[in-house]
Amino acid sequence: MLENDLNPPKHLLIMRLSAIGDVAMIVPVVLALRQQYPELKITVLSRPFFKPFFAYIPDINFNEADVENSHKGLKGLYKLYKGLSFSGIDAFADLHKVFRSKVIATFFKLNKIPVIHLVKGRAERKELTALKPKKISAMSSITDRHAEVCKQLNLPINLSKVNLIDKQPLSNKIQEITGSRNSKWLGIAPFATYETKMYPLKLMEKVISLMLQEGVKIFLFGGGENEEQQLKLIASKSDNCINIAGNLTFKQELDLISNLDLMLSMDSGNGHMAAMFAVPVVTMWGNTHPFAGFVPFRQPSENSLLSDLKLYPFIPTSVYGNKIVTGYTDCMKTIQPELVVDKIKQLLESPNTK
Repeated sequence: MLENDLNPPKHLLIMRLSAIGDVAMIVPVVLALRQQYPELKITVLSRPFFKPFFAYIPDINFNEADVENSHKGLKGLYKLYKGLSFSGIDAFADLHKVFRSKVIATFFKLNKIPVIHLVKGRAERKELTALKPKKISAMSSITDRHAEVCKQLNLPINLSKVNLIDKQPLSNKIQEITGSRNSKWLGIAPFATYETKMYPLKLMEKVISLMLQEGVKIFLFGGGENEEQQLKLIASKSDNCINIAGNLTFKQELDLISNLDLMLSMDSGNGHMAAMFAVPVVTMWGNTHPFAGFVPFRQPSENSLLSDLKLYPFIPTSVYGNKIVTGYTDCMKTIQPELVVDKIKQLLESPNTK
């Protein structure tokens, strides 16, 4: 930990390599630093795919970590460090704390550059996900943990005062797909990395059908060939349901998301991407739980729809959804489609909806 009388850094390196939702969650922190420390030079180190996240923030240096090729292994990480070391970086915020980031951190430490790592709260997570009936309490949000790293680097930030990213103009390419806007726009991202975090697709199709009856236009988000094919089939049933997966670049998808009236997401990346733009987000939770700290930024707790904790008292069984517990694979079936629709309608009808 740094001493309070040390001067704040002039050039901060922020590192987060994956996954898509986790990288999206550092955006409010980078925005806060840029807005509250306008003279600070900021370099973000991440995978090339995530560069569009930071294209909306002025005066951000983005450095690509090609960890599958040129920056693979210890030799590649040293090459990556050497490329950074000539940039005048005088502090390192490790917002990932994995092997690769710790290796890079070691190189900086050897050259007397201050490094602060994210505190993940492993002991708290272990207690939160214990496979027993329990009374759970909320952990600090990941965004707050990121802010704590900044504070320890003598760059305290006020997340409550962050101005999030504005609605973006839609290119002709995007408008060719979306069509004209004569109704509310609802984004739905029905997939997640792990099945324990996914609402059954048949139930999601019922949500879609009920929302189409309300006259909204629905945009379906996903990635990869398998998801694209499933979303294409769902979208084929209505002209007001449009598959976005595979039809736009990542930057174009983000621009479209910024124009949504609401995003319905699992405990996954699309919810965090929508939150970057202050778009209301309804999240659905299976074996994971909001108390683990992964609620999208500035989204109220009532926007989190949970599985029945009385029927499934061990929830959360996992922080990330990667653990399968016998008897818990169907827990999300306890979230009725009508409940989802009521929550969406409530938010769409609210005068505060973007």
